[in-house]
Amino acid sequence: NASLLDEGTAAAEAMTLCAAVAKGDRSKFFVSQDCHPQSIEVVETRASALDIEVVVGSVDDAKVDESYFGVLLQYPCSDGGVVNYEDFIKRAKKCGALAVVAADLLSLTILRPPGEFGADVVIGSSQRFGVPLGFGGPHAAFFATLDAHKRHIPGRLIGVSKDSSGKSAFRLALQTREQHIKRDRATSNICTAQVLLAVIASMYAVYHGPKRLRRIAVRVHAYARLLASGLERLGYKLCHQAYFDTVCVEASETQRREIADRSRMRGVNFRYFDDGRISISLDELSTSEEVRTILEIFSGNSISSDILSEPQDSDPLTADAFARKSDYLTHPVFNSYHSETELLRYLYRLMSKDIALTHSMIPLGSCTMKLNATAEMIPVTWPEFGNMHPFAPRDQASGYMELISELERLLCEITGFSAVSLQPNSGAQGEYAGLLAIRGYHHSRGDKRRKICLIPESAHGTNPASAVMAGMQVVKVGCDESGNIDVADLKEKAEKHKSELAALMVTYPSTHGVFEESIKEICDVVHGCGGQVYMDGANLNAQVGLCRPGEFGADVAHLNLHKTFCIPHGGGGPGVGPIGVLEHLKPFLPGSRYACVGESSSPGAVAAAPWGSAGILPISYTYLKMMGSRGIKRATEVAILNANYIAKRLEGHFDVLYKGAQGFVAHECILDLRKFKRSVGIEVGDVAKRLMDYGFHAPTVSWPVVETLMVEPTESESQQELDRFCDAMIAIRAEIAAIERGEMKADESPLRFAPHTAEVLLSADWDRAYSREQAAYPAAWLREDKYWPPVGRIDAAFGDRNLFCSCVPM
Repeated sequence: NASLLDEGTAAAEAMTLCAAVAKGDRSKFFVSQDCHPQSIEVVETRASALDIEVVVGSVDDAKVDESYFGVLLQYPCSDGGVVNYEDFIKRAKKCGALAVVAADLLSLTILRPPGEFGADVVIGSSQRFGVPLGFGGPHAAFFATLDAHKRHIPGRLIGVSKDSSGKSAFRLALQTREQHIKRDRATSNICTAQVLLAVIASMYAVYHGPKRLRRIAVRVHAYARLLASGLERLGYKLCHQAYFDTVCVEASETQRREIADRSRMRGVNFRYFDDGRISISLDELSTSEEVRTILEIFSGNSISSDILSEPQDSDPLTADAFARKSDYLTHPVFNSYHSETELLRYLYRLMSKDIALTHSMIPLGSCTMKLNATAEMIPVTWPEFGNMHPFAPRDQASGYMELISELERLLCEITGFSAVSLQPNSGAQGEYAGLLAIRGYHHSRGDKRRKICLIPESAHGTNPASAVMAGMQVVKVGCDESGNIDVADLKEKAEKHKSELAALMVTYPSTHGVFEESIKEICDVVHGCGGQVYMDGANLNAQVGLCRPGEFGADVAHLNLHKTFCIPHGGGGPGVGPIGVLEHLKPFLPGSRYACVGESSSPGAVAAAPWGSAGILPISYTYLKMMGSRGIKRATEVAILNANYIAKRLEGHFDVLYKGAQGFVAHECILDLRKFKRSVGIEVGDVAKRLMDYGFHAPTVSWPVVETLMVEPTESESQQELDRFCDAMIAIRAEIAAIERGEMKADESPLRFAPHTAEVLLSADWDRAYSREQAAYPAAWLREDKYWPPVGRIDAAFGDRNLFCSCVPM
């Protein structure tokens, strides 16, 4: 999986995978003390709610036995050392434990890959493949595992399938059932993650290819060797003889203090360990002048040329224990596009296959695919935001601190909450962090029995998965015919579990696209039984400026900045899923012990960086500053108006499944297509595919109700575009009506063969029951601007059976 949230959460996901697949009754997970401290903290946070005992220690002293289900190792180590783990992994696996290795991608171009010395899972960050630091994110993590464990892998996998013409086609493999539909049986709550960043990192690899990547790695390592040699000549003792890009030395307290003073004067940051060690990391931008500056800082004087000279000793990384001998990136795509011109053409070829907001509205329900203004996006490119290290001294990040503080204040004002944490780097992580805050609150009162989480049947699949990750037990609550929570059922179950009730997870407006009329009563019922109310803020864009969750009963809510406040979806990410809390939950917000964030009662970190995906916070900040209070209220009103306009225009053609008591929907509406499957055999998938012929991305298909379409237009769309979408839907309804009248069979209709590619339209043997014109140009506007689907209907089952293999021959 190429787009997990960050290295810390990928390590936590690896731990839960190991727990799920290891045999026997095991409860311990060993973590090397040489792992990155931020990753250790995220793993510990995840483990605490799952009754997993995390044992942090030295690999040399570790006593891994049958009580352990897995081990986590860093390669190279956090202080830079490169260690041969082969014997340790063999011993661990003899005891039945699985091995997880957190690896550096660039180093693996010259270092022996973990899969060759026994790793079951390899994780890490792809940040150094061309992605800015961004004060900690967003950065895509990667997660590689054995084929035997693919059904436990978190998030999404892309598989190679084929379309109706036999043409190769890519799709989400194993669909969503492996995690999302497992709900409370899922091992992960990851829904979508850092796709855009995964694309950046992959294109970095495409552009450089295996040869240039290796050249970069060799150059970085050569400068590290030059630095290490110079430090030794200055009298410093190296902590490791084998290293890749990070050199670590021992220093006395006096030396450390003097070096810190000189480094600040020269504008250079080093990493200082509590035991006196100092480490320095280099990268592909490092130069000999930079190495000279570092040596001068360590020496306290200018240095002679003999200090800055090539090392004479042999390089340990060339020894058999460490040197990579296997090929990598052998697929043609990594060996074809090595000039800017060729890469640009390749990217545009890929881009032309995607349907985006540049083509039409994307009416995905619960996704808020809205305009992201250029003025909001520009600050992300500024080096002052992009090049800031997440653990840089705070006095060097005063601009970021001001932006973060002001954004927190604005979000508190909008939601009515007392405090906000920006650390969760996705909506699902926000759910998890919110439930951890509730858990921490109950535990602080000595009430550890409260583990029951009430979740409506209509809830997003990540809700029950998040509850289980937070150590809670899910009890389902029914919904009534209008899509609202069944208050009678809620009261019964809340009373039944009164002494154990921890929380209710409620989505407002509901997942069914209506405002829960009884939301205050619902919150009162839960509070009366000693529970807390968590509100899923996926639909906050129907509330901003109109109502505040902190005032109608929610104790905590997550807010999708990437939906309501204009961060681009990027094919599934990056996202920011902060949580807002009332005063009594403030001490239990997630925090990082490495950044002085949060209170002492904090459950720990839920992301590797103190403020999660801080690099994209300027987008939401700029959006809020430009819109102002009147603007964001107007956006909410127009979003609700647009959804109701679509529902009204399609009235008489399609049934709207759920409406409020006054006959209106909220910011989205559910179109009921179930009767067509019963009457003429036309399924919701047929309609979704046919929309592609009209140049539209389909709405959300079969969720939260099977054989329905959930439509969300957002405030960004004009009436003209809404009418164009409605005209397409009405035209499709007319095609269904033709089948109902017996004028055409379902299996011969354009609905069943959609989408129609240009290749199919140009084929000589056209034997369909409808014309080529009806297939390709069912609406007049398509003559001016036609999006051509790149592939026809995809064979889903074939894609599930054939996950993509990277070893396609040249």
